[in-house]
Amino acid sequence: MRHDLLGNEIHVADAASVAAVDDFVGGFIASEARIVNVLAAAEHDDSVIVQTCAAVLHLFSESPAGPVNARPHLARAAASKIAASDRERCFAGAVQAWCDDDIGSAIKRLEALLRDHPRDLASLKLVQEFHFNLGDARSMLRVALGSQAAAADVPYLHGMTAFGHEQCHEMRQAERAARRAIAMQEKEPWAHHALAHVMLTEGRIAEGRAFMQDMSRLWVGLNSFMETHNWWHLALFALEQGDDAAVLALYDDHVWGVCKEYSQDQIGAVSLLARLELSGVDVGERWQDVADHLAARTHDQVQPFLDMQYLYGLARAGRPEADALLRAVEDFAPRAPALTRAAWQGVAVPACRGLLAHARGDFARAAEALAQARPRLQTIGGSHAQRDLFEQILIDALLRSGQHGPARALLEPQLAASPDSIRLQRRLAQAAG
Repeated sequence: MRHDLLGNEIHVADAASVAAVDDFVGGFIASEARIVNVLAAAEHDDSVIVQTCAAVLHLFSESPAGPVNARPHLARAAASKIAASDRERCFAGAVQAWCDDDIGSAIKRLEALLRDHPRDLASLKLVQEFHFNLGDARSMLRVALGSQAAAADVPYLHGMTAFGHEQCHEMRQAERAARRAIAMQEKEPWAHHALAHVMLTEGRIAEGRAFMQDMSRLWVGLNSFMETHNWWHLALFALEQGDDAAVLALYDDHVWGVCKEYSQDQIGAVSLLARLELSGVDVGERWQDVADHLAARTHDQVQPFLDMQYLYGLARAGRPEADALLRAVEDFAPRAPALTRAAWQGVAVPACRGLLAHARGDFARAAEALAQARPRLQTIGGSHAQRDLFEQILIDALLRSGQHGPARALLEPQLAASPDSIRLQRRLAQAAG
């Protein structure tokens, strides 16, 4: 009987595939690029676990091509004559539901699996991702806590737990969990990321910048999202300090260019360029390169959180695809899956209209539309730090349409929480003028 690196029973056709499954599991929970090694094994091994892991990689492209490329692997898993455990088949069923855009069923299957196999941390990481994309922070934390008794020896579990606590605004618990993970395994980039969130939220700007700069020596061998996203977090600290030149350098050297075709790298670039412009920085022609890679996204509609940023990037580059993307979102929203329809209709549609208006200088219309979306922004997914982009654009729209009172009402609590923020000090000064 064979087992993966966490002790979960696996069945493979080729003994060499055990290493590939370990690379998938280990690479997934450690955010490492070796996760892709399972694709080579999937070329010749029809086992359920190998084919399902390959399908997961395709689905993480976060594009319409993902399910198209995943289905052949899921079909091979379903037709496999190789023995498989109930856990492996349950995992395959969850991934099939994801492929079919039935996220509710995927969540139910994965949570049932975790009740019996709490050391299946790849399933835990995946179901946390689903809850994250739905804005359900409490469930992110709940599922991580459910594996504590069985997997406390695994540092990556504590990183996942830390981020769950942070998204629930439980900062002390989040910091303890993150530091526990890092004490066990210093190269734990998800724990670095969780602690960066804590420090940013608490206004510990200089400390956060120094911490992430120190940890950056360990950001090697990671997947492009984790690598670029942690550098993005470092850039946010520099931006709060008013060090605009450093932020531009981080954008050019680390945030944009690792994998320009990937959704998460694209939105990281959009978000950082937008924040730079909102801080008064001329970003030159950088929007054009990003937009060249966003132009194919007009009919994606995978997640509202993604489409909103794709649209803003296209609009800031002056691309007509921004209008096509808005029309696609408006058309898709009423027929979106039931689980996410309210987020598409009640948040994405008005927000996309507001973002397009802001990018084109219609600030009064932008402020009205973004204010409509704001109360339910959490339902589109993304982290607090990521969604803050839309708050920043709303504040800018208010200021530039002469609505200084509402802008101050948003800015004053933020500055009170982060009094050392040069960025917020500048913004509040503008609102007072």
